Amino acid sequence: MDHKKLKSVIESLLFVSGEPVKISKLAKITQAPAPSIENAIMELSGEYLGKKRGIVIIKKDNEVQLATSPDNSLYSGKLVESELKESLSRVSLEVLSVIAYRGPITRSDIEAVRGVNSSFTLRNLLMRGLIERVENSKNKRQYLFRISFDFLKKLGLSSVKELPDYEKVSKDERVDSVKQ
Repeated sequence: MDHKKLKSVIESLLFVSGEPVKISKLAKITQAPAPSIENAIMELSGEYLGKKRGIVIIKKDNEVQLATSPDNSLYSGKLVESELKESLSRVSLEVLSVIAYRGPITRSDIEAVRGVNSSFTLRNLLMRGLIERVENSKNKRQYLFRISFDFLKKLGLSSVKELPDYEKVSKDERVDSVKQ
């Protein structure tokens, strides 16, 4: 793959991920050597800064992530603040339902159920305290999402098993996953 295409692919991968991605993972996915990945990331970072774009690339240790430009933090903050004050959107309720009935669950499994990227919605639910992220003992590179105590308190529940049709829905899901 030529250098221009590599930069484009990396940019897409970082956008889709929504979370920090290891350089080694980018190298594995693109089948490009790590130095080429790092060079492409450095060039992308320079392009974003040089053109005063709305996004930047953040690099920490061996991980990189797309983030909003610090120059726009006032506006980004207003958006996040307004979303936290508003009622939950249909999308947020959908993600919350998936986590409540199927959790603990990985982000990729949530996205498999929904068919779309859920990073922003998960972040919003985390900030509201309705879900929590925990380590995945089966795969240290992924987190699991589960509902929080605040979620249970806000609904007046003592357990997720008190959710409507919890036994039936969670049993149906286990049966479906066994069939696959």
